[in-house]
Amino acid sequence: MRPSRKHYGKYLVFALTVTTGLLVSMVGVARYFTPNEYYVKRGNQLQWDSQWISLEDPYNEGDLPAGTATSSNETYRAELMLFHTVPVKTVDVKVVEDREVALCGTPFGIKMFTNGVMVVGVADIQGEDGTANPGTDAGLEAGDIITALDGHPVNRNEEIAQTMETSAGKPVKITFLREQESMETTLLPVRSKVDGTYKAGLWVRDSTAGIGTLTFYDPSTQEFAGLGHGICDTDTTELMPLRNGEIVPVTINGVVKGQKGAPGELRGYFNTDVPMGTLHANLDQGVYGQLNSGAVEEQKLAGDTVCVAMKQEVQAGAAQILTTVDGGEPQFYDAVIEKISYHDTESSKNMVLRITDPTLLSTTGGIVQGMSGSPIVQDGKLVGAVTHVFVNDPTRGYGIFAENMLGTCQSVLGEVETTAA
Repeated sequence: MRPSRKHYGKYLVFALTVTTGLLVSMVGVARYFTPNEYYVKRGNQLQWDSQWISLEDPYNEGDLPAGTATSSNETYRAELMLFHTVPVKTVDVKVVEDREVALCGTPFGIKMFTNGVMVVGVADIQGEDGTANPGTDAGLEAGDIITALDGHPVNRNEEIAQTMETSAGKPVKITFLREQESMETTLLPVRSKVDGTYKAGLWVRDSTAGIGTLTFYDPSTQEFAGLGHGICDTDTTELMPLRNGEIVPVTINGVVKGQKGAPGELRGYFNTDVPMGTLHANLDQGVYGQLNSGAVEEQKLAGDTVCVAMKQEVQAGAAQILTTVDGGEPQFYDAVIEKISYHDTESSKNMVLRITDPTLLSTTGGIVQGMSGSPIVQDGKLVGAVTHVFVNDPTRGYGIFAENMLGTCQSVLGEVETTAA
């Protein structure tokens, strides 16, 4: 029995409804998971390496699609399209000069002192009148940054202890930062029954040290970028505010191989007290600073100079990482970029990387702690840096776009230069 025309009409309406719903859903997903801003190199066409997403210029502001972007620092609008047909959203496109950087893949040590003192925990104090917790009573929490006591700036743990002792039990006004907002509270120190001194009941930290990998430096300015993620406190996981710091040479003398559920690590030692550079910023996208005079030659940092790829140039597929896993020189190892995320909120987890090189897998098991910042190279361009390892699969981890690191480096160090002037 053949369906009637009436039934055909119902089928058609149903099919159109499903198709429309699916299309609306795909537009919503594309709008949410794609950036609102793009960079295109002067002299190049704006392209998106995707079969179902394209960037077009219906406003003809960037000489597209017929030509190329010609004027550096020009900003124009483009339309993000689904299947080259359905508009998703209007985005901003900025024309930039092609930038070349020197690849590193070199391990380095970090010595960093915080701007203020970070609260990493609170503790009970056994006082003469019983147990008290002055930190909790004052409303302080792990992750707070104490910046001043009674109006006097503080940057060291000892200053906290000294102020509490000299208070003789009188209230102390505390100025602190919580999620970048300045706040004030009053803390009443408690006299310890154990040693007779006045205490705040706070665990605090004012410095940190560790090992990471330099990603690149600019040969013309000696500005460097490394890690690809920020330095966070081990207890609070909060980004540590930088007061000052330096990087020093490191010799890798051992590897703890990564296993499922147990991340491995590079082991090494700071082999000199002479710094190779000064830290200027600790941000979600990495650490940034200035190499000292002569550091490139002394530490043999002069690697290959390559172009930095824009995020829309990065493709799923074969790549290499440049890293150092023993006391020798940085070496390239094979890897595969499995997945790319363009979401604006992901500052350091822009791609999923899998190590495929048999030599590296046999030595480290994949990605280990200390390899953060190792450059990711694809088609002769710097596309990103290793940032994290998957705890349950050390062969895989996250990477950050090189574009994100370069943009942050230029912005941060430009501000430093402006301030210094």
